[in-house]
Order: sequence, then structure tokens, then C-alpha cells
Amino acid sequence: MEAPSLSRYVESGVTLLGDTRRPNGVTFAFTERTGGVSSAPYASLNLGSRCGDDPARVAENRARALAALGASAIADRLVEPRQVHGDEVVVVDSASPAALEQARGLAQAGADAIVCTAPGVPILLCFADCVPIVLTAPGGFAVVHSGWRGTLARIGAKALSVLCERAGCVPADVTAYVGPHVSGNDYEVSPELLATFEGEFGTMVHVAETVSNLDLSAAIRCALAQAGADPARIVDTCPSTVSNTDRFYSYRAEGGLCGRHAAIAYL
Repeated sequence: MEAPSLSRYVESGVTLLGDTRRPNGVTFAFTERTGGVSSAPYASLNLGSRCGDDPARVAENRARALAALGASAIADRLVEPRQVHGDEVVVVDSASPAALEQARGLAQAGADAIVCTAPGVPILLCFADCVPIVLTAPGGFAVVHSGWRGTLARIGAKALSVLCERAGCVPADVTAYVGPHVSGNDYEVSPELLATFEGEFGTMVHVAETVSNLDLSAAIRCALAQAGADPARIVDTCPSTVSNTDRFYSYRAEGGLCGRHAAIAYL
């Protein structure tokens, strides 16, 4: 089988990073910040509804992003959680109005991962340095928000377990895509936090020849592999958000005032 990979492409003016082969029937992409209508400091394709941008502009940006992914006809089924840097996983297993209402209620109560086995339901999570993860499996997918707290709590591995249970597969069947995030070279943390991560995941999370730089994606890859994922099916090739603010939003580089790019997927 051909190795999974991410490609950068433009669709209807929106720049995306995705696997255009639609693995396991999942259409997904990580968005970049260009192609929208928001003005500074949110310019231009801000998809975050909780960062201070004009809601009408966010709605237009989301419409554009969903259209670029071929999801305009199902945009009204969108599920978006209120992200709280935890490890709560919400499951969407039906596209019925009642099931979507229930899933949205749970997601808005606070969640950082959505597992979906229902066709025709787009899932959207927002980011600006934290790590986006999309897991694709036969019969389902997950979209995960993994900041340092979620990474330490192994939210990616937890979502993998729930996805396998709901989709009836095993971890080795799943492909994991790690999206644009703050790289270890750009992410200096306290020595105490680095030591905590090293105790949990090993010294691989410490960026070589630095005092206390933390590689979150190394911790995520470790957790996924320990949960049974095939390391050869974990894709992590995206540039750092902090050093590429022309392409991505970065809370750290932009002083806390910026928009949000997103991970979007549907089955």
C-alpha cells in the first residue's frame, strides 16, 4: 500500500494540507490562514468563533473552507466542540437531527476530540500552535486537539481507542496525520514541565542541544505507537506555526491575538 502523505494544494482560493486520496473514505484537510475575509489581526481565513473576530466573517470563512472540501451541502450538520485542553472524547454515530443535537450538547460542554462514524457530518476543531491530529480508519475518523495538557493526558491515544471500538477496527488499521503546530525548536518550556514529559514519554521529547525545548509531536507519536498504531502510518511533516505566520496562526508568535486555522474532516 502506498505510504500516507500530506499535500499542499489550493481549492477555490483556500490553501489546504491534506491527503487527497481520501484514506478510508475520509475527506479531511488542515487549513492555512489565507483565502478568507477577516481583517487583521485575524486575516484572513480565521475559522475560530471564540477569538474576537466578527461572527459574520467567521461564518463566511467557514463556508469557504467547507466548500473547498466539497462539504457545502452538509455544512448545516457541522459539529464543533468547545475546546478546553482536556481529554474528553465525544462520539458522533448518526446524522439524525436528534443525534446531532445530543453530540453538539456534549461537545459544547467541553471536549478536545470528536470521533465520527456517521457519513455526511463535518467535524471542525481550531488551532493556533496546539497540535491537530486526524485519525482515519475503515468506517470512521477522529479529529483531535492536543495541547501540552492533552498530550500529557494522551488524548490522541484515547481517541484512537474510542475510534477503533466504534468503527470495529484495530489500531494498526488507522492512519494518523499530525497537522501544523509549534515545533520543538520553537517551543521552550519550563525545566519542570520538560522533566514531566521525559518521565512520561522518554528523552525523545527533549529537542537535542537545547535547554528545555519540548517536542509535542514526538510525545504524540510515542503515545499512538504504544496504543498500537503503526509508526509507518503516522504522518508528521508540517512546518512550525510559530516560524510560519504567513501561512498559519500562532498564539505564541502573535502575542495571543490572532485567528485560528482548523482541521476539518467528514466521512
